[in-house]
Amino acid sequence: MSDDPRIHVSLAHLRSLQGPARGLSFLPHQASASVLNGRHASRLRGRGLNFEEMRDYLPGDDIRSIDWKATARTGSPHVRVFTEERDRPALLVVDQRMSMFFGSVLNLKSVTAAEAAAIAAFRIIEAGDRVGGIVFDDEDVVEYIPKRNQRTVYALLETIADRNQALHADRAVKQEPGSLNRVLESVRRIAHHDHLVLVFSDFDGIDDTTHKRLSGIAAHNDVILFLVADPSGWGIESGGREIVGDGAMQAEIDLGSRTIREAVSHASASRLEKIIQWQTEINLSVLPLSAGEETLPQIRRLMGRVAPKRRVR
Repeated sequence: MSDDPRIHVSLAHLRSLQGPARGLSFLPHQASASVLNGRHASRLRGRGLNFEEMRDYLPGDDIRSIDWKATARTGSPHVRVFTEERDRPALLVVDQRMSMFFGSVLNLKSVTAAEAAAIAAFRIIEAGDRVGGIVFDDEDVVEYIPKRNQRTVYALLETIADRNQALHADRAVKQEPGSLNRVLESVRRIAHHDHLVLVFSDFDGIDDTTHKRLSGIAAHNDVILFLVADPSGWGIESGGREIVGDGAMQAEIDLGSRTIREAVSHASASRLEKIIQWQTEINLSVLPLSAGEETLPQIRRLMGRVAPKRRVR
């Protein structure tokens, strides 16, 4: 494990993000500057309603709550009574695969995902909602059922830190193309309906099955995809050589070659474009996170918050 916080995160560092997380929101009624405001807000359901009882209509009841089938069956007006859900369970899906162990400017993508997930977890539990998560790498998947307590959050963060610290360049693992899809199947099993599902990933290895499973999850839940990318994905400068690998094998590529440079950029851009396109095809939101910037300012900017100004004495 490296002591450089840009390469590996510690549990202490993730827990230190609890304070800065205050004031952020991952739910509807966003600030006007939030990217979840406007057309994105319509994608978020907010808290749902639970059916409580069927009773006779009383003067003052909203006529929209009348159950016309029950009214016709009984011969007298009946209304359906609902109560607002007390909390909104949230499921955080955190990618710590070898594809995330890359960064060319500031942080590795795995660090950015870990920090963003920690900020989200603290903010959601502070709002009184249940928090759970799924942390996965190339070999293992760890699940936490949403609960309303700090112990679950700390256990989730500890697992994120452990998986993050296990990443290193010479780690011999076999990457499986369908690993993300299997995790999404676990998401579907846990988040039956009315969950807030936050996915922090570079979405390496996505395919038609990924689209199908995300579509199924988004049909009954609010889904936000935090697309973690390195600036190199939006354009690679010429010159130099880069080491790339899949965890078991490594290779050196010559970025001085225009053909190779264009091929690498096209592969990254193609994945980004596909994810963005899904936003218009599936009822979900996509928020970009760059490993080339500090994580907290990005989250604040995305959620319409700016860092508080210091008082001048």
